[in-house]
Amino acid sequence: MKYILAAYATAPVTDTWQPELQASYLDGIRQLHNIRGIEHPFTGQLHPHDDDWFLAHIDPNWDFVFTGVPGIMARLSENAAFGIASDDPSGREAGLEFYRQMCTAVKKLNAHLNRKAVDFIQLHTSPNRTRASASAESLKASLREILSWDWDGAELVIEHCDAFSERMECEKGFLSMADEIAAISEVNKELGTDLGISINWGRSALEARSAEGPLEHLRQARAAGLLRGFMFSGISDKETPYGVWRDSHMPPAEIFKGGNFEPASLLTKEQMALSLELANWQQLDFLGVKIGLRPMDASVETRVAYNRDTLAAIDLITLTAGN
Repeated sequence: MKYILAAYATAPVTDTWQPELQASYLDGIRQLHNIRGIEHPFTGQLHPHDDDWFLAHIDPNWDFVFTGVPGIMARLSENAAFGIASDDPSGREAGLEFYRQMCTAVKKLNAHLNRKAVDFIQLHTSPNRTRASASAESLKASLREILSWDWDGAELVIEHCDAFSERMECEKGFLSMADEIAAISEVNKELGTDLGISINWGRSALEARSAEGPLEHLRQARAAGLLRGFMFSGISDKETPYGVWRDSHMPPAEIFKGGNFEPASLLTKEQMALSLELANWQQLDFLGVKIGLRPMDASVETRVAYNRDTLAAIDLITLTAGN
């Protein structure tokens, strides 16, 4: 099987845009034989620094899954009411405008590659309810509009992030899985659409403060008939360079000897296997990996190696399950 890789999460971190360094990193990513394509971060235009550079350095055979999280978080830092689930009319309209810009970028990428290369758009149910009011009703109104646009063949999913909680500090604080499922189900029934849900292992573990969180969210999404995608990110309940219960996309714990892994990660071989089974992974529309890396000054070779080994871990587990 081939996977979606959120390569941007492991890209070299520099104070200024260094295209040669980033090109070296993408050269290494292109050598990974088992990726179908990449999860691509949208911040307001196709590439945060240089659209033409991006188009020149991607593999023309890759498929793409767009995520707006980087752009959304930047906007939330300036406007707490920003987002498609916002009960503030101007905040909701700003969220819609962000996705209109994404829709334009999708068409630009497809036109460059002369095919419908963007398979999925991941929507996110901001704002953070710790700081602004949000609801399933506002989300439904936004979804009705977003689903009316021409996405040039791309399908839409809501990627669930850690939900608002009155019991503990949240990082994203978006809508609950129950609210997202209810909104999606109602809009799909009303419009005859096929909007779905994608789950990130680390973000669901963060919400529950437990490895049980992703399993429960997988059960809920499958029971509703909405599960489309699943991405592996790790997390830790211990003090590490990745933080304690932080959405920093920690790599998994050791899956095989000699690989590049993180021993304090709660994303173990056993948890990966359980999740893949619950997700019914062979029926997913996309499956992949989103890891970050510490230290921040790690070499390009190290960054590629961590991605290579995490992808190999999924291969190993799915091969074992297949037997």
